[in-house]
Amino acid sequence: MAFEVRHLQKKFGEKQAVEDLSFKLDNPGVYALLGTNGAGKSTSIRMMLGILSRDNGEVLLNGENFDTRKVNVGYLAEERGLYPKYPIMDQLLYFASLKGLTADVAMERIKYWGERLNVTEYFFPERKPGKKFKPTLADQMSKGNQQKIQLMAALISDPEFLILDEPLSGLDPVNTDLFKSVIREEIDKNKYIIMSSHQMPVIEEFCEDITILNRGKAVVQGNLNEIKKSYGRVNLFVKCDEDISDTISTLGISVVNDTPAGIQLRVKDESEAKNLLKQLSDANKTIVRFELREPSLHEIFIESVGEAADDDGQNTGINKVEDVVSE
Repeated sequence: MAFEVRHLQKKFGEKQAVEDLSFKLDNPGVYALLGTNGAGKSTSIRMMLGILSRDNGEVLLNGENFDTRKVNVGYLAEERGLYPKYPIMDQLLYFASLKGLTADVAMERIKYWGERLNVTEYFFPERKPGKKFKPTLADQMSKGNQQKIQLMAALISDPEFLILDEPLSGLDPVNTDLFKSVIREEIDKNKYIIMSSHQMPVIEEFCEDITILNRGKAVVQGNLNEIKKSYGRVNLFVKCDEDISDTISTLGISVVNDTPAGIQLRVKDESEAKNLLKQLSDANKTIVRFELREPSLHEIFIESVGEAADDDGQNTGINKVEDVVSE
């Protein structure tokens, strides 16, 4: 199964929300859409699902029009959508019926996911003698537990295709780990997953391929490891017991950040880093830490979106990334 987005475009009045977005998901796994608020992530997702009309472009599954009426899709929206004054059991049974599940199958899955996400008590509370049973309404639950119910709604049909728009937003650390474990289980089932998130470590944990959007345009796109390699190992972190600022200044190395924990540097290449190491060693400096690495996704994101913003979306510094990834 191959999922492909071709030349998506959407304009709201004079604002170009999404401009010529294309990407492809050839194999099961997680594809990430990244961007600042208003970059076009959620708009793109809604166009893929047919919730929003497209000004131009196609969304294809195995070369045919992607139709959510024919494909089992689970969708966790960024803007959560439970009905606050309705029982959560009734809502999940209703959502399950829209996917064609019988009431018996739906109830089995509600029991499973209720236990898996630690919300069973809201569906099957302990009955107390002489006290009338009252079903739990959505607005009687915390935001974190409401989010669990909406994840249940997305997963109840055991979808082959899953779209998660900011799935970990607002969760505490315990529930963040719980959601992550569920996502890993879905990956292990060979699901096709599109994830939008502001949390760069989460994207690095789950996603092989990414698109970074800025003002509706893709400014970085491709395999994350290949993108990192294209930048090279130019990020250097050094910590010494002694002051080494004169050595760094003499060698003309750029200082990104100087903190009590150490100095973050940007070198031209690995040879410049090796030269610094030799100079420090020859001067008998006590080297506590010397780490040369590729940039993190966070650093790539800040650099690419910042440059794109400065150039009104035309980030020429990204061309080298796209050239490497497209090979």
